[in-house]
Amino acid sequence: MATEKEDAYTIGMDNKQVEGKDLLHDEAHVSEAKHAADVEQKMSLLEAIKLYPKAIAWSVLVSSTLIMEGYDLALLSSLYASPVFNKKFGTYSEEKDKWVLSAAWQSGLSNGARAGEILGLILAGWTSDRYGYKITTIGFLMLMIMFIFVLFFAPNVQVLVIGEVLCGIPWGAFQPYLTTFINMCWVIGQFFAAAVNKGSVGRLDEWAYRIPFGVQWVWPVPILAGLVFAPESPWWYIRKGNREAARESLLRLTSPNDSSFNADETIAMIEHTNELEKKMKQGLTYRDCFKGIDLRRTEIVVGIWLVQTLGGQNLMGYFPYFLTQAGLDASNSFSLSMGQYALGMVGTAGSWFLMSRMGRRTIHFSGLCCQLLILIIVGSLSFAGTNSSVWAIGGMLIVFTFVYDFTVGPVTYSLISELSSTRLKAKTIVLARVAYNASNIFVNVMTNYQLSSTAWNWGAKTAFFWAGTCLISSVWVFFRLPEPKGRTYAELDLLFEHHVSARSFSKTKIDPFSQQGNNAIKRVSTDGKLGQQGKEIDYA
Repeated sequence: MATEKEDAYTIGMDNKQVEGKDLLHDEAHVSEAKHAADVEQKMSLLEAIKLYPKAIAWSVLVSSTLIMEGYDLALLSSLYASPVFNKKFGTYSEEKDKWVLSAAWQSGLSNGARAGEILGLILAGWTSDRYGYKITTIGFLMLMIMFIFVLFFAPNVQVLVIGEVLCGIPWGAFQPYLTTFINMCWVIGQFFAAAVNKGSVGRLDEWAYRIPFGVQWVWPVPILAGLVFAPESPWWYIRKGNREAARESLLRLTSPNDSSFNADETIAMIEHTNELEKKMKQGLTYRDCFKGIDLRRTEIVVGIWLVQTLGGQNLMGYFPYFLTQAGLDASNSFSLSMGQYALGMVGTAGSWFLMSRMGRRTIHFSGLCCQLLILIIVGSLSFAGTNSSVWAIGGMLIVFTFVYDFTVGPVTYSLISELSSTRLKAKTIVLARVAYNASNIFVNVMTNYQLSSTAWNWGAKTAFFWAGTCLISSVWVFFRLPEPKGRTYAELDLLFEHHVSARSFSKTKIDPFSQQGNNAIKRVSTDGKLGQQGKEIDYA
């Protein structure tokens, strides 16, 4: 039993027969899997890039599908500040002496895409398991190209809402494929939305909004052309029982110049993890996400994404509209918005290096605390009512964007990918994204009514409301979010199986390759003695 300076735990694995091939207890197979896991854990960021350059390239390509979603969702909230867009799709307000789109229609447009995403997520969860991730993505990219026509030629706001619902379906289908690069894709999409709106806001004809909608065709065509040549996931092949196809796929994802890489050992590790999870649970249905240890994993993954909507991040997407409602002209608001997203890209890139040095839990919680402080400052500045305070609010929201994209934004995708089990990953993520999009419906309705001059007209005081939800989110993260950094999927499976508390994950020693039949968790105190007063404490 290990003894360490701080509290530690030791977990063993019981010695039960696995249905079918007994891969868990084949000594040669376990030895290969263990060696591959050890190599993976010790691998530095630079070594990983050298070994998996092709995997990284394909991941970047697939993740780029989310540029479209980030673009459109930022585009819509930005277009609410466009006079031509409001004249085409809104109504004339004699009280305000201008054309405005009501808060109800704003909510309908924003939530139309979210409703479509929920449907797309459900469809993707089924098709990705049955046909693979590659075929699923190609199919939904083709739908995306067709649905953009509805947005481009929409004659009225009702058809525009239908277009948003239709486009939301493929956006939802793209969401289960997660890497931390996705946050960068979101920011890139948002930056382009601000840039395109900045360039077209001065136009007085229908192209002031048609050009921004038409730009969406830029993304799916090249992604589709490249994806035709992409390999399928080795994990999917293993789950389908096709070991040879998994090996070929793995070789296509790695560099042939690395002589130290052993494909068979890595495949053995994937098989071992897959068999370990099959041992812990049978079946791959949505119902399984709410059974046993997976209920906790589902709660955590859903909670992490709810935090994304409730931490005040929605104000970033409404940045230009937020500033125009606070008194800034549309052109300057779009200029500040471009600066906001440019800094967000810098923050996202910086987060990749931060995550290699710090724990995900620490980064996530610290980021939420910083967001809470900034939201309180923004709300307080609203009482000044001067032009200088409006620019100060814009500056603080830019800082908010940097903090979010440096911490909470990108680390969320890493946490979700790591904390859901590999066999139920697609379905767990689908459920979490459904909850995320459902909560976004609430968030969008609230934000539209809070900011709209025809509704509550709170202005910058809106920040106080989201500071409250950010505080609640911070408390949940502190008590419920575990630390997955440095763990293999097999180790995480055992940590959850033995009900290790969230704050104890980083202090737990485990060996997923042990065959000694030790099924208990025994606490080791700081002086190396078992339990209190030298007695064992069984947490199993």
